[in-house]
Amino acid sequence: MKYDRIVVRYGELSTKGRNRKQFIKKLAHNVKRAIADFPEVKVFGERDRMYLLLNGADDQVILERLRPIFGIQSFSPAVRVPQDLEEMKQAGLSLVRAMHQPGGSFKVNARRADRSFELDTNGINQELGGYILQNMEDLHVDVKKPDVKLLVDVRSEGIFLSCQTIQGAGGLPVSSSGRAMLMLSGGIDSPVAGYLAMKRGVEVEAVHFHSPPYTSERAKQKAVDLAGKLAQYSGQVQMHVVPFTAIQEMIKKQIPEGFTMTVTRRMMLRITDELRRRREGLAIVNGESLGQVASQTLESMLAINAVTPTPIIRPVVSMDKNEIIEIAQAIDTYDISVQPFEDCCTIFTPPSPKTRPKLEKVERYESFIDFEAMVQEAVNMTETFSVEVADTKKVQDEFSDLF
Repeated sequence: MKYDRIVVRYGELSTKGRNRKQFIKKLAHNVKRAIADFPEVKVFGERDRMYLLLNGADDQVILERLRPIFGIQSFSPAVRVPQDLEEMKQAGLSLVRAMHQPGGSFKVNARRADRSFELDTNGINQELGGYILQNMEDLHVDVKKPDVKLLVDVRSEGIFLSCQTIQGAGGLPVSSSGRAMLMLSGGIDSPVAGYLAMKRGVEVEAVHFHSPPYTSERAKQKAVDLAGKLAQYSGQVQMHVVPFTAIQEMIKKQIPEGFTMTVTRRMMLRITDELRRRREGLAIVNGESLGQVASQTLESMLAINAVTPTPIIRPVVSMDKNEIIEIAQAIDTYDISVQPFEDCCTIFTPPSPKTRPKLEKVERYESFIDFEAMVQEAVNMTETFSVEVADTKKVQDEFSDLF
């Protein structure tokens, strides 16, 4: 069956009152960005639903692109016909035939927003259902659990027919809640944290710390691949790759061994916060889970957080590892995260890091080094680029000659 459009239904947007228009505008922008490589597809966001006119584009590819976009409750591939009874019958018959399995059942479920149509909903159900039964053998009606439900929506602009309702990702359109910087390592937790923040409408920009030659280009590509997975939920993720080698070498050389992890995290947070300031972000998101490692005790978090008053969002802070892994597998980041390439969080790890670092001691050790100049230099040398969902393959190709 060749569909000519996709009907998108909104999720929580229906509760947004006077702000609904802004949320719909964000959602339409995210949809357009996710299908940017299909310029023939036209997107129209209306008050209670959105239409994608396919104009010959591959409907199956477009449907897959819509599946992870936050703010969508459900969507259906559909055909539109004029308000003509015979054309409605032909279209309905074709749709049911395309979905029918031997011995299967069906049901017609009509809605009539335009009450000027010649039949009411019961009339449409009976007329259309009877026509389909007359023209298909091995088919019966089941109004409770039909194998195929033919949805018929009569509106002033035409009649829309569909046999599929695909569940959307729910949540709020990405960027409707503002922008935040995501501290994206190559591990399991931070992509999950980014995903959960995006589901509540936060636009995330990924910040990855790169320490060559201690970390490889493969580790960097791993982070790009993770950003590409997150881009599926918004169409695009801005990525910042921070050169971190000089700072890490200085920390290893000058800071007492037990405090190196705490100071490293503080420098990462300072750099991320400076990037946030330059990019006009409102918060920082990270994948810290309480008690998971030495830097994720409450005492460590207190010492690390002291470098900035910026809100730190920790979506996975109360989850155990298995819960985080379950989400990582569901959003398809787990297999990338477990690739065995070291990132800067794992190099120079001391054998006995302080789990209860005193802030006064940390600040005293840092005071002997001009970290401010090093932070500014790292920020100024940061590589920034866009990872688009439609260009993920292209990004990978750009890095292929490095391996």
